[in-house]
Amino acid sequence: MQESYNEVPNIITGKDLDYLSDMFNWNLSAYKKLSNCLEQVKENDIKDIIRRASEMFHNNTQTILNILNQGGTNE
Repeated sequence: MQESYNEVPNIITGKDLDYLSDMFNWNLSAYKKLSNCLEQVKENDIKDIIRRASEMFHNNTQTILNILNQGGTNE
């Protein structure tokens, strides 16, 4: 029997954790690659684009870490 909720329970399932882990790794990898690329690029316009993209990926990793730090309760 499937239980219905009036509110979404505050839990992180194993499947949620796997997906969050994948998202974290994708964003961290992109952040590292762009950070390394930034050191090699000379043109300021391109550097600015790379810097903004790098910041976006870094912010994404921080958001995922915040979600994980909040955790959830196993109700």
